[in-house]
Amino acid sequence: MRMLTYSRTTGFRHESIPAGVAALRDLGRRHDFEVVATEDPAAFSAAELAGFTVITFLSTSGPVLDDGGRAALERFVRDGGGFVGIHGAATTEYDWPFFGDLVGARFDGHPEVQPARIVISRHDHPATAHLPPVWERTDEWYEFRTNPRDAVTVLLTVDESSYAGGGMGDDHPLAWHHGNCGGRSFYTALGHTEESYAEPAMLAHLLGGIRYAATG
Repeated sequence: MRMLTYSRTTGFRHESIPAGVAALRDLGRRHDFEVVATEDPAAFSAAELAGFTVITFLSTSGPVLDDGGRAALERFVRDGGGFVGIHGAATTEYDWPFFGDLVGARFDGHPEVQPARIVISRHDHPATAHLPPVWERTDEWYEFRTNPRDAVTVLLTVDESSYAGGGMGDDHPLAWHHGNCGGRSFYTALGHTEESYAEPAMLAHLLGGIRYAATG
């Protein structure tokens, strides 16, 4: 198994990206898969992507691929390749409908970073099987332009009564998976802070999402 981790930004840039890249590389070392990290859009060609099982967009933002790169990524996924989106991936390629479908929802806004309660919707998934029914942690709680529930399988929601500034209401998904675009897609809105990438529960969440996208 080989994973391409892409973290190019043309909009907001998260300070946690280096910590995220280091954590994903460490997960690869400890769990026997190779992680290739890049911010070079030239990596997105049919020939280059053929060597990977799964592609992770780690807090990317804005337009990050040219037309050729878009075509290569879409073909990779349509042919069964896995995709993982982490946090800012939902702020990426707003004018490309396929990418919106692949991630599952588009970022709309967020309140300040603060503690909140995450409710586990399903425990029968490798990204959530290790978690307690309610997971309390600090992060940036993304809101989305639309609720993706009708098109995806929701794994985590956030309890808006547990923090200030929530705007999606009683059903506020944070992580989900689907197979709507060919290959398996996993997205988690978690991962804004550098500290996220040192949390054992968060790392297990990411590892489970990667394994699901790569192998099912």
